[in-house]
Amino acid sequence: MSLRISDEVDAALHAGNAVVALESTIIAHGLPWPQNLEVADELEQAVREQGAVPATIAILDGTVHVGLSVREREQIAARDDVVKASLRDLPMVVAKRMNAATTVASTAHFARLAGISVFATGGIGGVHRGASENFDESADLQALGSIPVVVVCAGVKSILDVGATLERLETYSVPVLVFGSDRFPGFYLRDSGFAAPWRVDTQQEVVAAARAQARLDLPQATLVAQPLPANEQMDPGVHDRLLKESLAAAAEQGITGKDLTPFMLEWFHSRSDGASVRINRRLAVRNAELAARIAAAM
Repeated sequence: MSLRISDEVDAALHAGNAVVALESTIIAHGLPWPQNLEVADELEQAVREQGAVPATIAILDGTVHVGLSVREREQIAARDDVVKASLRDLPMVVAKRMNAATTVASTAHFARLAGISVFATGGIGGVHRGASENFDESADLQALGSIPVVVVCAGVKSILDVGATLERLETYSVPVLVFGSDRFPGFYLRDSGFAAPWRVDTQQEVVAAARAQARLDLPQATLVAQPLPANEQMDPGVHDRLLKESLAAAAEQGITGKDLTPFMLEWFHSRSDGASVRINRRLAVRNAELAARIAAAM
């Protein structure tokens, strides 16, 4: 298979050192230029500062790269031909030798193939609002139900149906741990309105749960959701207004499927006076730091 592991990541894996996988959709599609490149660098630095090796994953010219150089990160951030690739897109992306950013689902898949057990992202995909009519549901959920990695996130993106997503995670038997809170986070918001299925307060508790998952031969991911501090979340009133506006605009323009999340995120970015970009950057860095501490503890 076309899987290229960087020398640094390969050496760390063979030495049994801590490695953290990082997705690339946040670079190509989650944030505007040049903040996306700045965040890519910040995430790698955050992992290194906690004693682990970063392994940003992306596809360049049809080859899967596990661990990107500075130049390769620049390509993912700056090029306009980088597609968003979930699991179903991978065969054609590789066959056509395309450039692609990996989602939660595809990053988890390649992390497992490379032997990386911890992965940090921003927010996971989930069940979209109105899914009872349009059946719109992220492939992230099925991947979390079948790929045994530890995934650190800031909860479910708040533009989605959080309650339905938690129900689907339960259906897929995915352990959902909330770090340091009794409430499940909602990406931009500290509290999504739902209780934490399980609370943990240390990385050692996460490691114990992941090891028990492995001993029990369970195939699911271990999902760790880390809420933002109260003083770093988006103003809930601003959030609710932007959410209603973006949903209405998407419906009016007929935007659905995998195009919906980037559209709504861009709506937030362009209409929140920079607040959504700052929050997105901060939560991504915090998740990378926590993932690195978990990887080091493992």
